[in-house]
Amino acid sequence: MLSAGLILFLAALQGVTELFPVSSLGHAVVVPPLIGLNFRETDPAFVPVLTVLHLGTAGALLFLYRRDWARIIVGFFRAAVRGRIDDPDQRLAIMLVVGTVPAGIIGLLLQDPLKTLFGNPRLASVFLIVNGGILFAAEMFRRRDERRRAAAEPAHAALVHEDGDPRFARVEGLSLRTTLFVGIFQAGALLPGISRSGITMAAGLVAGLRHEEAARFSFLLATPIILAAGLLEVPSLGTDSPTALVAIGAAIVAGVVAYASARFLLRYLRSGRLDPFAYYCAALGAAGLVFIH
Repeated sequence: MLSAGLILFLAALQGVTELFPVSSLGHAVVVPPLIGLNFRETDPAFVPVLTVLHLGTAGALLFLYRRDWARIIVGFFRAAVRGRIDDPDQRLAIMLVVGTVPAGIIGLLLQDPLKTLFGNPRLASVFLIVNGGILFAAEMFRRRDERRRAAAEPAHAALVHEDGDPRFARVEGLSLRTTLFVGIFQAGALLPGISRSGITMAAGLVAGLRHEEAARFSFLLATPIILAAGLLEVPSLGTDSPTALVAIGAAIVAGVVAYASARFLLRYLRSGRLDPFAYYCAALGAAGLVFIH
């Protein structure tokens, strides 16, 4: 059984890294041995702890986008009843279903083989480096696209802020094919070290979304998967699960930290880029390969 202190540490770590594009699972696998904590990812309590923390993070996302989710849920049932899509809320609801399916199917089919990777910090370190490369490549593509747009637009249009530029796509304007493409990318986050938010933000940038809009789509798309990952494991927690008090405390810590992290990231991405996170992932992965044996 993991100690309460270690569980709360993992809760804070999960809260920060689940929504930042740096892979919470990669951190949970790499950071403890890197800083010398007496903890192994093969511990039977590891998955129950992750379950509790996922529920906290999902709760934070549901609260952050509570108005969006109210419209999305209503839109989904309206689309189901009418058999057609009449407004942006209905369209977004169907998009989230389409984008969630690939990761859900792959996760269910490969659940047991994927869990065996959780106990390999060196492999997670490699995937962290790959994650950094994905973020960096997406930014390189975005910058090249921005230069192309700047060269093609009239001089006066350069004064228009990105938020008001109709040539930048909004989530509701993406095609279902593009949404499926982003959803397939999300399945990569089943590997420890590949960030769910990072890989979907990268796909969103490639699809033409601005940074803040790509983050919004990433968080909405992640919510059903994170919530389902937690709920599906609850019946199998067993005797290795943390006590109720520790579980509630850990979920609250993860949720509060995740909410603060998401708000910070959304503000940062109004003008910031993913490059710093790319460099950070590469550095952490390299440290894991060098110092973990």
